[in-house]
Amino acid sequence: MKKRLLITRRLPSAVEERAHRDYEVVLNEDDHQMTPEEIAEKARDVDAVMITITDKMPEAAVMALPEHIKIMSTFSIGFDHIDLNAAKARGIKIGNAPHGVTVATAEIAMLLLLGSARRASEGEHMIRTKSWPGWAPLQLVGRRLDNKKLGIFGFGKIGRALAQRARGFDMEIHYHDIVRVSPELEQGAIYHDTLDSLLAVSEFFSINAPSTPETRYFFNKDAIEKMPQGAIVVNTARGDLVKDEDVIAALKSGRLGYAGLDVFAGEPKINEAYYGLENTFLLPHLGSAAIEARNQMGFEALDNIDAAFAGKEMPFALT
Repeated sequence: MKKRLLITRRLPSAVEERAHRDYEVVLNEDDHQMTPEEIAEKARDVDAVMITITDKMPEAAVMALPEHIKIMSTFSIGFDHIDLNAAKARGIKIGNAPHGVTVATAEIAMLLLLGSARRASEGEHMIRTKSWPGWAPLQLVGRRLDNKKLGIFGFGKIGRALAQRARGFDMEIHYHDIVRVSPELEQGAIYHDTLDSLLAVSEFFSINAPSTPETRYFFNKDAIEKMPQGAIVVNTARGDLVKDEDVIAALKSGRLGYAGLDVFAGEPKINEAYYGLENTFLLPHLGSAAIEARNQMGFEALDNIDAAFAGKEMPFALT
């Protein structure tokens, strides 16, 4: 008899087809945002749960899961939506999907860098509102990327994939991370042993760090004041790494030249002030929104569940 698997959001067809092949699947047919209470109730009749990043699982939600649930996998690289200590205390094996997002998210970071530098959102708005008066020498003049210093905060897989792409635009790569990577992984990137040192040289700055108590809201007025005047910042990591009020004030004053943002604190409800800022390039959390990425994420999440049911270690285990 097949094991029963709850999947909390609709996933790409290839992922759902594999899940149906191997399990009796309980789907969230209308793809609504399930509450922790709904998840706990649905979990009463299944053997494992696959959640996504929109499913918040703090301690209370983890503890509310039926006692027999010992396997959970998340369709995401991030796991800040899960209380891992509570899961460990409950003996629940948790896995994530760490590799599928790498290229797709690095591409979106590159899109934000280029779109911000060349004022793409302002240009598109001009076209769509039929307000383009025709070519003019000073119209929407932006900046080239070549020979500019790109600071990358967080030099993991995504940060390094972004560096690879930025080199194609002849950018000079600088980075800061907790640990310096090997020369083979640096590929000529310049390491900074402090974030302040990185900020000081970053004409362009990409946030690629995880959300932790140490990094949350690190990009604030103090950080901005350490950067070159008119610097451009992009964020494809987590919205809560940025203090919105400080970024908005800096964009209004010109202290920051432009911001390209794919993630926001409290999304989809974002700080209202962003809507009126012309010097922003805003995307609706598209980082991993490529079919190749989403398929791989689903397969990795299922790999964890398959392994756990087989009595093996999850290949992408968090607990």
